[in-house]
Formats: sequence, C-alpha cells, structure tokens
Amino acid sequence: MRELKELGLEDAEVDEKGYVLATLPGNTADPAPAIGFIAHMDTSPDCSAEKVRPHIIRNYPGGDILLNKERHIVLAVKDFPELEKYRGQDLITTDGTTLLGADDKAGIAEIITAVSYLLKHPEIKHGPIRIGFTPDEEIGRGTNHFDVAKFGAHFAYTIDGGELGELETENFNAASATFTVHGKSVHPGSAKNKMINSLLIAREIISYFPENETPAATEGYEGFYHLHQMNGSVEKTVLRYLIRDHDKNL
Repeated sequence: MRELKELGLEDAEVDEKGYVLATLPGNTADPAPAIGFIAHMDTSPDCSAEKVRPHIIRNYPGGDILLNKERHIVLAVKDFPELEKYRGQDLITTDGTTLLGADDKAGIAEIITAVSYLLKHPEIKHGPIRIGFTPDEEIGRGTNHFDVAKFGAHFAYTIDGGELGELETENFNAASATFTVHGKSVHPGSAKNKMINSLLIAREIISYFPENETPAATEGYEGFYHLHQMNGSVEKTVLRYLIRDHDKNL
C-alpha cells in the first residue's frame, strides 16, 4: 500500500482482511471501461520462502545452472528443458535451499512496474485501472472476502506464473479431499489380531486412485488426483489430495 501511495495512487488502501486495493485513474477524454489487475501475496507452503538469497544470472548462456556449490544443487536442462528458451536473458534463481517466491511476488512486481511506467508515459492512453492484491491464491481463500462490486472492474486479469506472453482464457475446477485414518497402536510384541496400522490402510486408499491420473502423467485438459501431503503413524494418518479437472461431469 505504501509503495502504491508513493507512486501517486492516493486511494491505495489495505482492509482488515489484508486485501490491497488501488486505482490508476484513466487519462482518456472519453469514458472507458475499468480494467483490473490482480496478484496474490502468498507463496507456496511446500518449501521455505524465508531468508531467500536470490541470484541474478546475466545473459544466461544456456545449459545447467549451479544453484548451490556446497550442496551440489543443480537446475538441470534435462529436468527443465524450457530453460533453453531463455538464452540471452537475465534469470533470477534462489540458491536452491528456498523458494524464490515468484509465485506470486513476480505478479505484484509486474503490476507495480506497469503502473510506474504508465505514470511516466502519459502518452499511453488508458481507462481506469484497478489493482487488487489478495492475501491468498485464487483457488485458496483469496476470493472469500474479495469485494467484486467495490473493485469495480469490467474485466480483470490475474498476473501469475507462466511463460512470457502467455494468456490463459480458461481455468480448471479445483477441489480438495482429506482422508483421516484412525488405527490402533499396540506393542509389536503382542500385536497379533490387535494392531490396526493406519499407514497400511492409507496405502490401500492410495492404491485405489488411477496411477496415470497424477500431475506427473497428465497434460492439457487431463484432470488429476495429486497426493500433496501425507503424515502419519500407526495410530493416525492423514492424506491430503488436490483434485483438478476441466469438466465437472468427469
């Protein structure tokens, strides 16, 4: 909010739910529809995003990138062949021990940079531009308290991760499923016909899901079941699934 105010967006505000809203007024003589740009402020909880040590690789020559010499962490082209598309460009990476957090810090930086550019170049005519930074991702709780009427945009776009120039006009259906398995812990020496191992039951549940409908085996419009967390012991195991599909009828 402070950064937007410093740029001159006087109505920039943050509400009690953590949403940041602001307006870049239009500079056209004729009325134009308001366009919104949105980015989320959180990053993935799957890996630490604290104490990030970004590395800037100038004029990337191609090939593997050594992220961390001490830990022998390498960003390899064989694993991420899309790296070769960015030869000659400047890349930002971490040292391999944390997330960079570009999803979606990059979206916030891009929107603020665009606002700054438009303010410096009034010859670029535009209608009102509404800016919204949400505390959580779109498929999480980011939309729970988002005031669409107050945002007031005729059209809005999320600025998020993806290839340069990529524009998505469709989306998937997102859901989640949590399985909590309760077992019975008994000393192994006297467990005959008594112990119920929740870990083994959880393994059986996992086996019911199609092996070829996971993120590692699907593309395009193919949906998947993604086991993204599993924590357990003999007495209790929890499985957390992310479910994605483009057709609710499937």
